[in-house]
Amino acid sequence: MKALKNLFDKARPTFTSGGRLSALESVFDGFETFLLTPRTTSGPGSVHVHDANDAKRTMIIVVLALMPCFFFGMYNTGYQHWLALGATEFPFGELMLYGFLAILPRVVVSYFVGLGIEFAFAQWRHEEIQEGFLVTGILIPMICPIETPLWMMAVATAFAVVFAKEVFGGTGYNIVNVALIARAFLFFAYPAKMSGDKVFVATDTALGYGTPVADGFTCATPLGQIATHSGGDLALTGVDGHVLTAWDAFLGLIPGSFGETSVLCILIGAAILIFTGMASWRIMVGVFAGGLAMGWIANVFATPTYPGSMLPAVDQLLYGGFAFAAVFMATDPVTACRTNTGKWIYGVLIGVLAVVIRVYNNGYPEGAMMAVLLMNVFSSLIDWCVVQANIRRRMRRLIVKSSES
Repeated sequence: MKALKNLFDKARPTFTSGGRLSALESVFDGFETFLLTPRTTSGPGSVHVHDANDAKRTMIIVVLALMPCFFFGMYNTGYQHWLALGATEFPFGELMLYGFLAILPRVVVSYFVGLGIEFAFAQWRHEEIQEGFLVTGILIPMICPIETPLWMMAVATAFAVVFAKEVFGGTGYNIVNVALIARAFLFFAYPAKMSGDKVFVATDTALGYGTPVADGFTCATPLGQIATHSGGDLALTGVDGHVLTAWDAFLGLIPGSFGETSVLCILIGAAILIFTGMASWRIMVGVFAGGLAMGWIANVFATPTYPGSMLPAVDQLLYGGFAFAAVFMATDPVTACRTNTGKWIYGVLIGVLAVVIRVYNNGYPEGAMMAVLLMNVFSSLIDWCVVQANIRRRMRRLIVKSSES
């Protein structure tokens, strides 16, 4: 570590004001503060406390919380591919390698495009490079189908970073979740690549590794099967035709977006975020409570017109991106509510809306993305209403005390 610090100290004059590469000062600063504790401290006479836990370290903890989902996504990608091939044996190492090679290009594209744009904006504004994309860069490939073409992911990432973040001022100023905007852009611009029964299971080789699946293979996700259900008993099936259970959904051994299938791994990530104080447990609990309540109401009044209403309330939380959205999307501190009461309202409404959208809109089986984005827009209003309610309550209390005296 000392050698690395000496290397940055030696290179600093070249990148600071007056140096030969001073135009790249923000880029140099970004790499230095990512690898080492920031050198900035409070000025003389200041009462501020300085420690090593800056925003970059915070983002790294969130990335670590995502790792259980990421590693399971690697396994499940290989597992679903092997099922599509009709395999009866599932070698762990080969499945992990296939999943890693399948997701690696998408992660590289996401970071390369997103960070490249952020570096360019930082240089243009003569500002430090922000750290928010450390999380966004890995979230984007995790919430997209594994078959999403690389050029589409690049376009969606660029659109999201520019129009959902940089035009508002950069990290900390965006009003909606950047990763979800990338997914929404893909869904509405290229719907055939973001839904249906051909995009959630990898069918080609991964960087030349593996065996291609026969042409014409299709397999819808459980929510996709529900949306197209036309009558009779509702039985959800996996890639090889076996009936899926709630336990399969909890573990994540089902088709779906790369990092969203395993509720078990998502809950491990939630525990990390809550233990480290990086995310609000109120929002998480609120989302699950709202989804469970709305799922129960929909199931009580189930009708064949809306097949999603036939799904038990608990299953609404297990399938699709509901749990992932509750833990990693709804809790984004920039776009979520800040007041404690507001967090409860915000979370519950996200859960309710997610189930309402997926149950009563057969053309859009997954509602978590739209629910979070919609409530992002209303989060500031919710906080304002909560604060105003507190002010009115205190004013009434003051009036009562004045009249009594």
